[in-house]
Amino acid sequence: MTQAFSFSVLATDGLARQGEIQTPRGIIRTPVFMPVGTAATVKAMFAEDVRAAGADILLGNVYHLMLRPGAERIARLGGLHEFMRWPYPILTDSGGFQVMSLAKLRKLDESGVTFQSHIDGSRHHLSPERSMEIQDLLGSDIQMQLDECVRLPCSESEAERAMRLSLRWAERSRKAFRERPGRAVFGIVQGGESKRLRIESAKALAGMEFHGIAVGGLAVGEPQDVMLDMLETTAPHLPESKPRYLMGVGAPDDIVQAVARGIDMFDCVMPTRAGRHGLAYTRHGRVTLRNARHADDPRPLDEQSSCPAARDYSRAYLHHLVKAGEILGMMLLTQANVAYYQELMAGLRAAIGAGRLADFIAETRAKWIEGESAS
Repeated sequence: MTQAFSFSVLATDGLARQGEIQTPRGIIRTPVFMPVGTAATVKAMFAEDVRAAGADILLGNVYHLMLRPGAERIARLGGLHEFMRWPYPILTDSGGFQVMSLAKLRKLDESGVTFQSHIDGSRHHLSPERSMEIQDLLGSDIQMQLDECVRLPCSESEAERAMRLSLRWAERSRKAFRERPGRAVFGIVQGGESKRLRIESAKALAGMEFHGIAVGGLAVGEPQDVMLDMLETTAPHLPESKPRYLMGVGAPDDIVQAVARGIDMFDCVMPTRAGRHGLAYTRHGRVTLRNARHADDPRPLDEQSSCPAARDYSRAYLHHLVKAGEILGMMLLTQANVAYYQELMAGLRAAIGAGRLADFIAETRAKWIEGESAS
């Protein structure tokens, strides 16, 4: 395996790309969905089961890990890969979004953001430099710049203020990034719902020598058509030779539509959170196991799935576990969901390689609609 970080496009179908990101810790096949291991764990799953489901890379989060157990402690214990027993690639989110959404009494200025922990009220300051330092201590393979993410809808003036601050923080993050063999740092496009701001942000980041570029500030309350419009606006201004990452987007239909518009990387808590609350994602659409209709249903979630949780347990049993509040139900449904997302990404990669992405998306969406109407 190469000691350098690199990205290769192996096939295209329209704007969609099928490719590989090479890192010292392994190849990341794209388009890729990254299960979220926010606090050094993909909730309700063993790391080896996440790998067996087909995941090439996980996501960790600066905000949560800096608060507990602490980046310096993880570094002393050998780094995040060793700490959580995941020897494959890890991407770390800079923590900016979580500061804005979770922290108490936050104060934002040019230097960064000062906030109180949602855990114990302790005060912390997160600057672009500190975020990069934490990510270096964690030892993540792909590191993200610190940015400010505003919720939509917002005024264009507010979106512009946050975008320009994020660009200044991008320059500082890129400068603070410690160059190490095989590690990468990504910039983040912001700009709210403004095409003008999105284009300006994308062009500026393209000139900063980042290893990849993410599109941030979407999936924060806007309709799907707005998200897709922003992607169509932004993607032509991103370097074709670098990975494109749509942050925090995880609804299956959003993923397939974004892949068709040239996006390579995704992450979201949706599949794991849904599993803990009795909702399964399958080839046949969503299945709500809390519903009484499943109490006597001997069928599995998906008899064709390679995942034992989806293939070998009856819906009746899963319904019972969910209703009884059994931890096993959360574990099985989380495993089934993570496996389905990986199967979906594998299908997208194969379809792009075969030049039949439009047909694959149409067939997949038809199965979701048919399955949900029948369940």
